[in-house]
Amino acid sequence: MFPTPIQRTPRPWQITYQSLLPLALLMWLAPLIAVAVFSIKPDADFTTGNYWGWPTSFEGVTNYGRVFFDSDMPRYLMNSVLITVPTVIGAVALSAMTGFALGVYKFRSNLPIFFMFVAGNFVPFQILMVPVRDLTLDLGLYNTKTGLVLFHIAFQTGFCTLFMRNFIRALPFALVESARVEGVAEWRIFWYVVMPLMKPAIAALSVLIFTFIWNDYFWAVVLTQGVESQPVTAGITSFNAQYRAAYHLMSAGSIVAALPPVAMFFLMQKHFIAGLTLGAVK
Repeated sequence: MFPTPIQRTPRPWQITYQSLLPLALLMWLAPLIAVAVFSIKPDADFTTGNYWGWPTSFEGVTNYGRVFFDSDMPRYLMNSVLITVPTVIGAVALSAMTGFALGVYKFRSNLPIFFMFVAGNFVPFQILMVPVRDLTLDLGLYNTKTGLVLFHIAFQTGFCTLFMRNFIRALPFALVESARVEGVAEWRIFWYVVMPLMKPAIAALSVLIFTFIWNDYFWAVVLTQGVESQPVTAGITSFNAQYRAAYHLMSAGSIVAALPPVAMFFLMQKHFIAGLTLGAVK
């Protein structure tokens, strides 16, 4: 039923696994390594076709300096922070409350409401492009960070509710019943009994949503334009000129844009893994 641990497999298979693992890891990291190498190459290497060769000179300091000091990259990074952080807080807060309501209370419309949250995850977001854009134009939210935040919260709450509801249903229900017997108000049960137990799930969900929103490109292009409100994923394209693209600066900007979610994961790694594996073993 479950895969055999690699330590219990025959020795030839262990050797094959250990030999192929570095190769697979190298193939997986190859695009990131290529972008990192491009970010320290001079512009002349791209005009002469030296895409994969050794850099003729190392211009890492110059390239990253131009990204930070000669472009709008700091503004794009700040826009990403102002979009991602409120989205994570809003989506996690709403899903914690809806997950509590759907996971603890038993009422007639419980499953239909839950299925409505889940059904939203199966709608291809590309077909929503025109209606959502028209809606933001009608509400005066087009090309604003507020509009992008509200949309992301609405779109991510379905998945977050699915995650939280299933997590809460795995908690011991006797704790809730004991608190009710003691006469504790329902909001106190949620805040003082359930919420402390949800910390691993909240941490794991926060990392996931932070990564999703920070790396979003599609909606950043559809709903925003210009340095006033575009996040860093869309702002990287500002290094493209009319007739040529500054690939060395785009690569440096991509590395800078990838650092926050990577740092977020490593800082929250312990809680992230605990949240994903909690309940996997009885």
